[in-house]
Amino acid sequence: MLRLCYNKSAYYFIISQSFYFYAMKLTRDDVKHIALLARLGLTDDDIDKFSVQLSVILDNFEILKKVDTTDIEPTAQSIALKNVFREDKSEQSYKAEDVLANAPQQDDNYFKVQAVLE
Repeated sequence: MLRLCYNKSAYYFIISQSFYFYAMKLTRDDVKHIALLARLGLTDDDIDKFSVQLSVILDNFEILKKVDTTDIEPTAQSIALKNVFREDKSEQSYKAEDVLANAPQQDDNYFKVQAVLE
């Protein structure tokens, strides 16, 4: 059981009835600095809200650090990838006469267009 609780000074997590820890609390200055780096304009209400939300996110990472991953093979992809493209096969093409039938101008078996580069 993991439960997020709040007393007036900090958030804390209750993992079981016998174990809990206090959440890392980001200060307003920390959030202002992060907003400056990200070029975000934040109101005072936003700073207060993000201070709490970012603190909770950082504490979730602290919980994840405690997970034993010694027997888990490192991977960059958690699910198997499969190619969704079809195999490249050459097929019979249209005849040049059919393709050029509606062309406004043609020269031999080519479309004739105005030059776009000088």
